[in-house]
Amino acid sequence: MEKSIQLNKYLENNKLLCDGAFGTYYASIYETDSLPEYANLEAPERVKRIHEEYLAAGAQLIRTNTFACNSMVFENEAKLKASIRQAFQIAKEAAGRYSTKDEPRYVAADIGPAACNNIMQKGRIQEEYKIIAKEFLNQGADIFVFETFASFDDILPAIEMIGSQAFIIVQFAVNQFGYSIAGLSAGKLLSEAHKCDYVDAAGLNCGVGPGHMHQLINRAAFSDKYISVFPNAGYPQIISNRMIFSDKNIDYFVKKTMEIASEGVNIIGGCCGTTPAYIKKMSQLIHGLYCKSRQVDNTAMQKENKKEDKSFFRNKKGRKLIAVELAPPVGSDDKILMDAAHLLKACDVDVVTFPDSPSGRTRADSVLMAEKVMLETGLCVMPHICCRDKNAIAMRSQLLGAYINKINNFLVVTGDPIPSVMRNSVEGVFNFDSVGLMNIINDMNQDVFTDASMTYGGAVNQGRRNFSVEINRVKKKIQAGASFFMSQPVFSDEDIERLKQLKKETGAIILYGIMPFVSLRNALFMKNEMTGINVTDEVLNRYRPDMTKEEGEKTGVLLAVDLINKTKDIADGYYFSFPFNRVHMLKAVMDILDWNNSD
Repeated sequence: MEKSIQLNKYLENNKLLCDGAFGTYYASIYETDSLPEYANLEAPERVKRIHEEYLAAGAQLIRTNTFACNSMVFENEAKLKASIRQAFQIAKEAAGRYSTKDEPRYVAADIGPAACNNIMQKGRIQEEYKIIAKEFLNQGADIFVFETFASFDDILPAIEMIGSQAFIIVQFAVNQFGYSIAGLSAGKLLSEAHKCDYVDAAGLNCGVGPGHMHQLINRAAFSDKYISVFPNAGYPQIISNRMIFSDKNIDYFVKKTMEIASEGVNIIGGCCGTTPAYIKKMSQLIHGLYCKSRQVDNTAMQKENKKEDKSFFRNKKGRKLIAVELAPPVGSDDKILMDAAHLLKACDVDVVTFPDSPSGRTRADSVLMAEKVMLETGLCVMPHICCRDKNAIAMRSQLLGAYINKINNFLVVTGDPIPSVMRNSVEGVFNFDSVGLMNIINDMNQDVFTDASMTYGGAVNQGRRNFSVEINRVKKKIQAGASFFMSQPVFSDEDIERLKQLKKETGAIILYGIMPFVSLRNALFMKNEMTGINVTDEVLNRYRPDMTKEEGEKTGVLLAVDLINKTKDIADGYYFSFPFNRVHMLKAVMDILDWNNSD
């Protein structure tokens, strides 16, 4: 099977007019809340009627009634595939009645987003899209429309599976500010889709009316591929849980969509709220439009080069970096933390970091705690931000607030799971993992943070059983814009060798984790209860059960000194995590190493 050569040839010299909404139109004429996809098997004459109305109105391409054909709607795969087969046949028969040699009509296999609430479901959803796409291919589909998606990654495996077998249109849904529910900008999404060899056209649909759609499409930069735009009729009212659109704005809608079509858009249609009446009016005007192409905007890179560098390691090339973690309090008393912060100011550390409720247990907000420390001490601060507790909207909100308050450095982590004892009442969000969040920040750096970019890095778990997986994760994080990494605490020669290997294969800037235990009890707890921290017997043997507080701290200081001496020729810096925020130990470490008089 080959992709629709006929459609490619048509688009070389013509605009392609597609159909309008199926779901909202179906609900309005049949006065039902039932999903139209059920009608493929239960009431096929209803589906046929809507297709024929759009074709009679002048639509040259109709989409199959399969937007919500997925496992969330159909209880088993057999019924799902049966609905897809029936929907495709209904659409093919309807298009065949209206198609002529001079005016061909096309059918596109329509695939909409299945529910994917968190990163844990991502693989299953990606596999489902492949199953759906394969069933369409089996029926002879040579045009696909992936519409209303919030990210490109979810559908990429299915697109790669289809490959060159079909003409592929990809459309993303964004709000009036240009961002999808995954927190990605229209520019980022369209750029990713247009870079894919198998995508023939990409654009926007749903989410906004034609006025905002016009603004969004004008801001986007495109390649030489085709561009598609399917706006909503406008913004609806919600009445009895149904979206109700005005039907009195057809002239306005058509005027705006024709303006969009005249500015280099090749494929145009309607989304929620549009009806055959909208398409009929558009069909009277679209064919006379000149098919000019859009130009690629190359100014983004120029703007990026002019930004101020506010990274914690700016102008510090060649010296060992020092980062120190301060754990925010579990209650409202921050005296111990603030006393520690003032001590660190005297030690001239490069950055102070604040974990984001580690181990899934509530602590003071990392960003707000960082802001207070920065304001009172002038220290460079770096909150951790994890993906466990917030969705994309909250993440972007937090990043914007941090930027406004002069916080420009972040450590991005996926986050520890919710403790099992809390799972009956608290759920992790995990819309995405750390790489996904890094992509969002990278996107915001290009689109929102105009004066200075956010600097962000990731964590390294050198104790991962399959270390090649960790190396590949680091490479993905670097591709997503990570500029530094902080390792788990280093205790063994094996840890050191693994980090050397990581540095060799990725070139990453790595701050080695240093955790100076203050007692045998402290060391045993970390060894036995904290997954991923490999405390060796050699480290345990340094401590005695009857040590005083002073003896325990001195042993921890010497442990840190020994590890730094072992790694000083390979580490880019050190990430200190002192138990119970006992940061006064740092000065003792620095005095022994004569840090201030050496590199």
